[in-house]
Amino acid sequence: MIKKADRLNSVSEYYFSKKLREVDQLIQQGKPVINIAIGSPDLNPSKEVIDALHEAMVLPKVNQYQSYKGIPALRESMANFYQNFYEVALNSNEEILPLMGSKEGIMQISLAFLNKGNQVLIPNPGYPTYTSVTNLVEAKPLFYNLNEEENWLPNFNEIEKNDLSNVKLMWINYPHMPTGATATLKNFEKIISFAKKHQILVVNDNPYSFILNENPLSILQVDGAKEIAIELNSLSKSFNMAGWRVGMVVGNSEFMNTILQVKSNMDSGMFLGIQKGAIAALNLSNNWFNELNATYLRRREILWKIFDLLDCVYQKEAVGLFVWGKLPSEIKCENFTDQLLYENNIFITPGTVFGSNGEGYIRASLCVSEAILEEVLQRLIEAKK
Repeated sequence: MIKKADRLNSVSEYYFSKKLREVDQLIQQGKPVINIAIGSPDLNPSKEVIDALHEAMVLPKVNQYQSYKGIPALRESMANFYQNFYEVALNSNEEILPLMGSKEGIMQISLAFLNKGNQVLIPNPGYPTYTSVTNLVEAKPLFYNLNEEENWLPNFNEIEKNDLSNVKLMWINYPHMPTGATATLKNFEKIISFAKKHQILVVNDNPYSFILNENPLSILQVDGAKEIAIELNSLSKSFNMAGWRVGMVVGNSEFMNTILQVKSNMDSGMFLGIQKGAIAALNLSNNWFNELNATYLRRREILWKIFDLLDCVYQKEAVGLFVWGKLPSEIKCENFTDQLLYENNIFITPGTVFGSNGEGYIRASLCVSEAILEEVLQRLIEAKK
């Protein structure tokens, strides 16, 4: 009998992979389930992006392998994007590595820098993939607490009570998923100072900075950040290209070359048509974000009404693709979301998906139409009668 690898003993199937099967079964049974749990943009990419993809289909050699580092024009567009929107100067040949989605970057970064037994600072609550990848590469998660009272920002006094001598990597994610909290430049400066003090590579996972956020920031805006930090970014949320799988990791050339050692052994380059579409996206003006966010603003107003009906407390200053709400005290979030699913046919995310500090919270997505959100609202109004 062929047994699975031991490393899988520390990793469970992704929550949404498992739960969506259950949701599909309920739908097959005739249940009118509405899914407001997932952050997969339902809106289309811009016309310019789709046209660029179509035009690329007849280019010479479009069917062939592409460079592991992407075509020069893609890296140049990424560099210009960082300059124009974050005021961060990047060398397009040395400091940018395109990725097939930033999620794959989490694995490649971990493989590139972590040895077995190294520790990794991971936010609680935070994106579950940080933990699962850390376990897969046989490193050890060291969770640091985030809480509402401190605006979901790291408490370095608390973190430094741990022995940090074996910590090699720290994941941060601002704007934060799932809470929508933002970091200021001063917050980033504190993170860089902490990282330099303990010689820990910081990775800021930054896919949400243009969604309902008036002040997009990069951690690389901090003086000296390139010495100790790298940043993941993505076109999935900002340009509605989640299924196209386009992202990037940026930072100093030494870090990029180290990651490339892994990446070049894991893929054979990104499809040229998608690279051309990504270039078109990155060259869009601010009008694109203004129109996108106008839609999300309308949706969020309805979602706030939904959370009011659920007796949740939420922060109107939060940004990103989700609303994060605190349930009335003593209510377990998974019990609450299962009740919503089974009694009201509404699928919403329990906060514990993102760590123990997510207990007592729920998360809902803006990636559904106003009409669908209005239907959710009406169901809850009827249930209250």
